[in-house]
Amino acid sequence: MTETTHPLGVTFGSLAVLGPRGVLDVARLADELGYSSLWTVEATGTDAFSLLGGVSAVAPELDLATGIVPVQLRTPPLAAMSAATLQAMSPDASVWLGVGVSAPGILRQHGENSTDRPIAMMREYVALLRECLSGEAVTFEGDFWQVKRFRLGVRLGERRPKIVMAALNPQMLKLAGEVADGVLLNYLPSSHVADSVAQVRKGGDAKVFAYVHAAVAELNERTAGSARKDLFNYAMADGYARMFRSAGFTEEVDALRSRQAERDRDGALAAISERMIQAIDFVGSESAVGDFVRAYVEAGVEHPVLMPMPWGEDRFDVTQRTMRAAIAGLAAG
Repeated sequence: MTETTHPLGVTFGSLAVLGPRGVLDVARLADELGYSSLWTVEATGTDAFSLLGGVSAVAPELDLATGIVPVQLRTPPLAAMSAATLQAMSPDASVWLGVGVSAPGILRQHGENSTDRPIAMMREYVALLRECLSGEAVTFEGDFWQVKRFRLGVRLGERRPKIVMAALNPQMLKLAGEVADGVLLNYLPSSHVADSVAQVRKGGDAKVFAYVHAAVAELNERTAGSARKDLFNYAMADGYARMFRSAGFTEEVDALRSRQAERDRDGALAAISERMIQAIDFVGSESAVGDFVRAYVEAGVEHPVLMPMPWGEDRFDVTQRTMRAAIAGLAAG
């Protein structure tokens, strides 16, 4: 086990290629190496709470977190029930219930509509979710959810799930600081962390988590191609595009979107520069990955969460080497 001055998490969100049972191998390795938390996402693949229940069975002291579950797909009472069940079955772990407004593409696959009032929706969701987790009877009349006499049927002790909000842009960052216990940053370079944290602190003192994307591999045509495809998918989402522009990648985003509007997919991918890849989806040696993770802590992230990018012939081998490099780098700092 490696001793670090800051906690380090790892997410399974980038590792769907390993299959659902792969999370157990990742959890065992994380526990062995001294990671503090394991995170997972929920979109169109695995159910987040099922995976985390499996993690709890093989690594009971790892903190468990969702990052994220979409607020449009789980009602606040259901999210409270899921998180409380996980907490009751994992008494030695902290449970971080990460929620966020999902992208339109994900929602369409679930038959749900996106909202033109994301800030209001998140404020209402977190307020109702917190009431549901209280264990008291809840009657709630809001613009988005109406609940009558809900009472959580899981009895919890002093350790209760905490709420994390995914946030990218100033208004949502400020709201997260105001109403949540934590905020999860994603797809931002370390150079943009300080600006994001400043927005969070305008609202309050929420704990700052951030996904740190990295792979121990050689940056070549194949890995750069994987990174470009990954970044393309996010740059086409308006919220991420705004954040990328504010982080210094206006030229890349504008060119990418222009080429895509012309149905030039190859040109759109080529618009993503190596500078953008190495600022967000870093590919490099063990020591360079360690430095990359440490840069986020130095920029103000309180709990970095490694997102291993499994870009190589042996995906689990790349994952292992990246996990080892990240925690070694944090320990060296």
